[in-house]
Amino acid sequence: MFPLRVPLLAILVSVAMCQYDYDYPPVSILGPSGPNCNQECDCPISFPTAMYCDNRKLKFVPIVPSGIKYLYLQNNQIEEIKSGVFDNVTDVLRWLVLDHNKISNAKIEKGTIDKLTALEKIFFSYNQLTEPVIPPSKSLDELKMMHNKLSKFPSGLLNDKENLTSIHLQNNELTSDAIAGAFKGPKKLLSLDVSHNKLKKLPAGLPSSLEILYADYNDIDSIGAGYLNKLPSLQYLRISHNKLVDSGIPAGVFNTSSLVELDLSFNKLQSIPEINEQLEQLYLQANEINKFDLTSFCKYISPMNFSHLKHLRLDANNVTQTSMPPDYINCLRQASDIMFE
Repeated sequence: MFPLRVPLLAILVSVAMCQYDYDYPPVSILGPSGPNCNQECDCPISFPTAMYCDNRKLKFVPIVPSGIKYLYLQNNQIEEIKSGVFDNVTDVLRWLVLDHNKISNAKIEKGTIDKLTALEKIFFSYNQLTEPVIPPSKSLDELKMMHNKLSKFPSGLLNDKENLTSIHLQNNELTSDAIAGAFKGPKKLLSLDVSHNKLKKLPAGLPSSLEILYADYNDIDSIGAGYLNKLPSLQYLRISHNKLVDSGIPAGVFNTSSLVELDLSFNKLQSIPEINEQLEQLYLQANEINKFDLTSFCKYISPMNFSHLKHLRLDANNVTQTSMPPDYINCLRQASDIMFE
């Protein structure tokens, strides 16, 4: 249990969950800084295990004193991480936030991140990394390296990360070959975001635990037959802004009962793919769809058999409200929002 008041905990949690910006309260709100702190930073007496070094125009990582578990270094001008800066906290540091700096792999010396055996979260977005920086900690549960220059993610790096649940790698330069086998290790992985990369196919070898897969803004033109059968827990799949065509969609590939949301918008589909009756959100806007086939939603209709779809977007296609067959209302009886324009 952390030694801090409830209001401070609420502030810390709400801020830490933000993916892109860290709008921390002024140090004056957190209270005066304690004596066990680097002079470049602040360590509130009310939360002595946290060191705030964000927004200080720092060009290097300062030496971290013993007892620090949460280190915030975002929004600086850090270019390098020198050996020894984490020597006092190798087995206690839990959170390391380095977003919005200028760090490259060549400027991370040995004896730094590779010594952090207790790290739970590493946020390394908006830097200049060309390959991932993975700590040895088996407690790692969240990895964020968005908006870098990652061009490879060697397989095996995550093999011992049995507690890793969330990976964010969007806005990099990753190809399908570069991530082949990269995510086999984390058996508890729940969320993977590889949007805004250079993938030509969805990642292979994902753990069956995965619930969220985002692959928007890539070059994907097809889905492997049976791909979703290997992901029985997948609920949210986004493949918008890709190059999907009808011939690249095997029959029934999206007909899986676990899916809740499917986003195929901004592709080149000419027909509505077959979906499972349990799907609730389907996004198909900005394709080339020219027909409305009710069998894509319902194989047969009865009092007990109908689509559970609630939201359907078909705007910016070649179909209109008049394209819908008269009995659509029996199939899509739960659809409260069907958009054609």
